[in-house]
Amino acid sequence: MLDRRLHAFRPDLADVALKGQVEAARFVTPEPAMVVQPVVALRPKADPSIGIDTELLMGEEVRVFERENGWAWVQAVDDGYVGYLPEATLGGVTTATHVVAVPRTFVYSGPDLRFPTRLALSMGSRLTIIGEAETRGTRYFLLADGGALVARHLRPVSDPPAIDYVSVAAFFLETPYLWGGKSGFGIDCSGLVQLAMRMAGLRAPRDSDMQASGLGVPIERNELRRGDLVFWKGHVAIMEDETSMIHANGHTMSVARETLDAAIERIGWLYGTPTGYRRPVAET
Repeated sequence: MLDRRLHAFRPDLADVALKGQVEAARFVTPEPAMVVQPVVALRPKADPSIGIDTELLMGEEVRVFERENGWAWVQAVDDGYVGYLPEATLGGVTTATHVVAVPRTFVYSGPDLRFPTRLALSMGSRLTIIGEAETRGTRYFLLADGGALVARHLRPVSDPPAIDYVSVAAFFLETPYLWGGKSGFGIDCSGLVQLAMRMAGLRAPRDSDMQASGLGVPIERNELRRGDLVFWKGHVAIMEDETSMIHANGHTMSVARETLDAAIERIGWLYGTPTGYRRPVAET
């Protein structure tokens, strides 16, 4: 059985790439589109009252299978996640030149930190920069609509990625925990792993069960070192060194540091002991 989180198929409609693998009344070739709002919830149904599966950030590309009643049924290009989002959050595909490289930043109405802000963007958001300006010694990058961002908050997409994804994850300490979140405004355990790794040029599946079964290679607890992952049922943490870890968790409702021993003792009464340990590998 194909995973519906990663394959677009319903009884009435399916991705043409799945023809011969699933049954559907109609198969369609998806159309390309791009997220044009800062953070967009992706849901398992076209219903704003239900919980989210994940989030997409500004500049992320999707494949659109259906547009109906103000909703779009899409698949994210980056990680293959399938779901529904408001159609109004999508626009045409453009070529990104820069990516937000700090946890959060603002789009100002012009190149001046005293100007009103238009948007707040998360790390990982992708933008097309058309120029630059300087005001009172601060350099700004400019957008086609006149918006401006502090230049030091962005990096060109052509630049080498971050070297150490654990250091990227540490930028998110104290960020609020959000089920399904994948941004600097709210993030969950597997979203933290995925976003931090993406900023370091590494690919990671979205959900913790996907990461536990296919991200990197399995190792033993006594082999743990910086950058390794520890899994519980429905949870993942990033090791900072042999004994301490960073994770987005529902206990502190934030991204927090904790020793592995303390986490195992605290989590054990409800979720049991760790189900596995894995070492990510460079799969770009």
